[in-house]
Amino acid sequence: MYTDHKSLKYLMSQKELNLRQRRWVEFLKDYDLTIEYHPGKANVVVDAFSKKVAVELRAMFASLSISRDGGLAAELQVKQSLVQLIKDKQLLDDSLVPHVQDIAEDRPSDFCFNDDGVLCFGSRIVVPSDDELRLTILTEAHSSLFAMHPGSTKMYRDLKDEYYWVGLKKDVAEYVSNCMVCRRVKAEHQFPSGLLQPLRIPEWKWDRITMDFVSRLPLSPSKKNSIWVIVYRLTKCERFLPVRTTYTLDKLAELYIVEIVRFHGVPKSIVSDRDLRFTARFWECLHQALGTRLNFSTSYHPQTDGQSKRVIQVLEDMLRCCVIEFQGSWEKH
Repeated sequence: MYTDHKSLKYLMSQKELNLRQRRWVEFLKDYDLTIEYHPGKANVVVDAFSKKVAVELRAMFASLSISRDGGLAAELQVKQSLVQLIKDKQLLDDSLVPHVQDIAEDRPSDFCFNDDGVLCFGSRIVVPSDDELRLTILTEAHSSLFAMHPGSTKMYRDLKDEYYWVGLKKDVAEYVSNCMVCRRVKAEHQFPSGLLQPLRIPEWKWDRITMDFVSRLPLSPSKKNSIWVIVYRLTKCERFLPVRTTYTLDKLAELYIVEIVRFHGVPKSIVSDRDLRFTARFWECLHQALGTRLNFSTSYHPQTDGQSKRVIQVLEDMLRCCVIEFQGSWEKH
């Protein structure tokens, strides 16, 4: 990795680091790379824009300027159409007129205009009293491809950072309670059957993991019918691998090395239930050769490994939402 910031070249060898530098060093340690210094004045790269006609570029970009040395500087701006729609609707809302007058007369107020001329409450955009507009925002935050039906608490926390209107929390709770997809997705809850048997607390990420299978799924277009769930207990990071129940142990071992060991290294310990694919002699020999300790728990025993069971429950709920809302294959989602 080349940088024109010379001090970064010695980042890995510094003895004293602040918290931000430690976080970046921890992130970079996962990659096999070296940091090299490259002076900024020596960074001469072929400019593809210089081979274009300026007239054609002006039609592509929001603004275009030509420097003295003949170089072209182009700026591409992407704006949300929803923000412009809110700005237009604000002019039609009579309840916002007093706040606009306070700003115009320089009276103390929590309301202000941002750089785009949109009325804001602090840093949040004020949504006018328009039922259709508010419904559009709620739908986008709840049932879009990037939202996937969050609960009312999470949805409210996401919206309150960007938008403001009176009764936002109430509208969010009412919208989520009336969502038919959320009503159809019901998680199965069981009473605890014993005391918690905690596992050893991991000291480093990807050192200690748990794994389990979600099986009996409908066949996907690529003939997959189960999901291999792998959870890193320290960082709560999950990996989901679509597989087939008929995969041989050789195939599972190859997939494990390619998808897990290749990116995150060999873990120190693995906790799983007594699935035949884990208790097989080949699987034990593989982990023994890799230096990994393989621990088995009782099947359907959340006291030992409740974290994986909880992750699987959330995964199943999200898959149900995807299939109900967007149809298609569960493997795609």
